[in-house]
Amino acid sequence: MTAHAAKTASSNTTRILGSRALLLPGLLLCLVLLVLCLLWSITLGAADISPETVYTALFNFDSTSFQHLIIQTVRLPRVLSGVIVGASLAVAGAIMQGLTRNPLADSGILGINSGAAFAVVLAVFIMGDPPLSVYAVFGLIGAAVGAGLVFTIGSMGRGGATPLKLTLAGIILTSFISSFTTAILISDQETLDKIRFWTAGSLSGREMSLLAQTAPLMIAGLVGAVIISRQVTTISLGDDIARGLGQNTGWVKIVAAVVVVLLAGGAVSLAGPIGFVGLVVPHVVRFIVGVDYRWVVPYSAIFGGILVTVADVLARVIIRPQELPVGVMMAIIGAPFFIWLARWKVKR
Repeated sequence: MTAHAAKTASSNTTRILGSRALLLPGLLLCLVLLVLCLLWSITLGAADISPETVYTALFNFDSTSFQHLIIQTVRLPRVLSGVIVGASLAVAGAIMQGLTRNPLADSGILGINSGAAFAVVLAVFIMGDPPLSVYAVFGLIGAAVGAGLVFTIGSMGRGGATPLKLTLAGIILTSFISSFTTAILISDQETLDKIRFWTAGSLSGREMSLLAQTAPLMIAGLVGAVIISRQVTTISLGDDIARGLGQNTGWVKIVAAVVVVLLAGGAVSLAGPIGFVGLVVPHVVRFIVGVDYRWVVPYSAIFGGILVTVADVLARVIIRPQELPVGVMMAIIGAPFFIWLARWKVKR
């Protein structure tokens, strides 16, 4: 039975793309689409800039040109931040859904984003104006504590950590932690002024220095996700099947937890708590490529980057010249998807 289940899963690794032969070309095509989205995003802003100027600013920078300075110091860091944040949150969601076999798993729903956000707000409240590296450290600590609490609460009682119990624990803990975050921001105007846009999930004003502080964490998480992708595929079939195939599920889950904390903690430290990316993207990707996480992980990274980039563009142009936080735009996109997904799973 174990071998049959593994063979069945292996033969069902692709869906829309139809065969393994199309997976790599499809991935390259998605990568090209991501690059086009990045270039499109850089051209848009308070003042639109032509693609020719963007190309010149990127490859033949002129420090005396105002438009070149805008591209290099404002728009490029923002776009790169959106890509790596989207990739990190999407891959974190995919790993969590595979390990817990919970279709509603997401770093925002399971309390990881709110834990990281609370830790960063607390750091700003206590230290006043901490260095950029402190954001990353506190974000990771908060993400780890949030994940640990959700798993502990969700594991209580008969049956252990079931998907439903984990989801309920995450929702409860997110509401609980968010209330403390709100209390700090309301009671301290200085902290609110410094961080209020960030708490809604924003890419505005991201500097290359902050990106350089947090990107290594997320890159390490992405590399780790690729390394354990085969093991996650096996565990997604069930712990009994994974153990029957000789896999040490305990160690894989520990490594996966570290990967998720690096991805979600780094993303929240950089851009604030942006929700629904890790919920929406993995489901779309699995519908396209199937359940083999060796392909789900890279596709999720690219689709996540595209989704956050497009959401950020919409957030900038909808009420132009003002802009919405990208976290608000993702909530508009993701909330209906969450409702549809929850109702669909309840019916099943």
